[in-house]
Amino acid sequence: MHKRSTLLVLSLALAAPLALQAQPASYPSKPIRMVVPFPPGGGTDILSRLVASRLTEARQWTIVADNKAGAGGTLGITEATKAAPDGYTMVMGQKDNLVVGAWLYPNLPWNPTRDLVPVAHVAYTPVVIATSANSRFKTLADVVAAARSAPDAVTYGSPGNGTTIHLAGDLFEKAAGIKIRHVPYKGSNPALMDALAGNVDLLVSSVPSAMAQIKAGKLRALAVTSAKRSSSLPEVPTVAESGYKDFDVSTWYGLFMPAGTPDAVVHAVHTEVNKLLGTAEMKAAVHAQGAEPQAMKTDEFAQLVKTDHAKWKAIVQASGAKIE
Repeated sequence: MHKRSTLLVLSLALAAPLALQAQPASYPSKPIRMVVPFPPGGGTDILSRLVASRLTEARQWTIVADNKAGAGGTLGITEATKAAPDGYTMVMGQKDNLVVGAWLYPNLPWNPTRDLVPVAHVAYTPVVIATSANSRFKTLADVVAAARSAPDAVTYGSPGNGTTIHLAGDLFEKAAGIKIRHVPYKGSNPALMDALAGNVDLLVSSVPSAMAQIKAGKLRALAVTSAKRSSSLPEVPTVAESGYKDFDVSTWYGLFMPAGTPDAVVHAVHTEVNKLLGTAEMKAAVHAQGAEPQAMKTDEFAQLVKTDHAKWKAIVQASGAKIE
């Protein structure tokens, strides 16, 4: 009995630190910095600030959004990977900078599957192909007809070379057998402004970036690139419905922390974000921005990053995308 009592005491003593680790009651004890790797106004910025504000409301956490744009969103990722892994720096990553950017910029000092911890998947969104409300293009078929009659004359703006959005345009060109001219911008907002002004014929954009102008009637959405219609734009057909079978391109958004961040902190943030994503209010807020809320387990999210990282290497290489 004495030996059993001793073993019981020892096991409880060893378990106590683990129990404390599982529930970091003191976290966070100071403001959390959320690195946003793109300029204000784009899809990543919109969702980042939505998550930050809702966590602040729900948990009274202080989260400060910090836009660190540049190099196709990889600059902000670089900054996040260099931060102390103490739970006070997170970054809103997505397919553009973590997957596509990793192949487009060969000398990056990080690898998305090694140097970051996937914390919480937040949402995914299709790409939308749109044009100004007074454009001559009423349907995607109009664009294809124009491009076939005058190759390289139709132009489309994107947030930049090598982004998922640019590559969605490139994949559509290949699927339709046409040639349209890509005009890269430094972020979603400049591309949007030029599309509204008619300086480019088409805008290829994340739905969140274009949603406000579509709803205002200033942009006409011609198609979305996902396998099924966007719940935010249910009246807009998919590229696949427009005659290009199996066409499916979308992007995802999620929170990451530097590798080495304590598991207890990762678990705490993951739990709170997933709680938010389960509420009707948060679902409505994400849908209102044109995205589809989607919670995942951390291992599922890690596998998504790993799978996409491998898959998009060939797509980037085939596109011939060059760093500006």
